[in-house]
Amino acid sequence: MHVILENWLLIAKGLGMTLALAGTVLLCTTAISLVLGVLATLPSRWLKATIHGYVELFRSIPLIVNVFCVFFVAPMFGLDLSPFVAATVGLSLWGGANGTVVVSGGILSVPPHQWKSAAALGLRRWQIYRYVIGPQSVGAILPAYTGLLTLLVQSTSLGALIGVSEFLKINQNIIERVTVMQGRNPAFEVYGFVLIVYFIVCSALSALSRYLERRLQREPVRSFPQQG
Repeated sequence: MHVILENWLLIAKGLGMTLALAGTVLLCTTAISLVLGVLATLPSRWLKATIHGYVELFRSIPLIVNVFCVFFVAPMFGLDLSPFVAATVGLSLWGGANGTVVVSGGILSVPPHQWKSAAALGLRRWQIYRYVIGPQSVGAILPAYTGLLTLLVQSTSLGALIGVSEFLKINQNIIERVTVMQGRNPAFEVYGFVLIVYFIVCSALSALSRYLERRLQREPVRSFPQQG
């Protein structure tokens, strides 16, 4: 454990970078998922086809390949992305594709009569999504979407492969330095610590999801505005 204590400053810096990367990825993924998930439920055929193409493309590419492609191929088109930005883009595009399926599936799980009833009351389309469909679809979306976000948090470790000085990368550097300078390999100790930290972070995310689910189950359905 003394290896961890001796290098706690470096480890804290790496953890901060991981949390920053995870937070940025989760925000970008959520934005993509919400926008495309809603658009995918609209009646426009060309819009559905375009979104379907994006989803199928990025869901069919392994996540690590996606990150590598963004980092190494982008400069060929004049986009010199930093490792942090490349990791964010690669993870967000993949996460957004999977999140779009979760969000659109949750929206479409609302019974058809809810759509028809809201339309019969004269609500506009955005009002139907905001006041009728949205609240009812959250319960179906939240469990699967939390699983996706947890996977994305774990996948931030892929940033180490393209040079992001995140939590895993810092700990790998510590192992290499201690092995060379002290002649012993602290891999078990350091990687055990990494495992515990990832477990705590992902468990906290899952606990937050369960809390939100309980709140949604207890919260009464709010009425939507009537048309005058």
